[in-house]
Amino acid sequence: MKNSALKGALGALAVVGVALIAKKAIQRKRFIKGIFNEYGIKERSPFGLADKIREMNDEQYQELKGKFKKEFTSRCCKKNNACEA
Repeated sequence: MKNSALKGALGALAVVGVALIAKKAIQRKRFIKGIFNEYGIKERSPFGLADKIREMNDEQYQELKGKFKKEFTSRCCKKNNACEA
């Protein structure tokens, strides 16, 4: 009886973990789609993004870089500032 309850709890925890990971992946995909739309990139691939970056001036590139940095920074160590580089 104990073993089956433990398996059920671990299974529920695994489902919640997968759901959280899927939610984060969907948010990031939506962010990337927004970047492609904002900068008018027709080719939806890393190569299309790289081509657009080559065409940008320094100010536009820094703006784009800031957006990516803000979206993809790790939030695991905000309290102790150990991840600042």
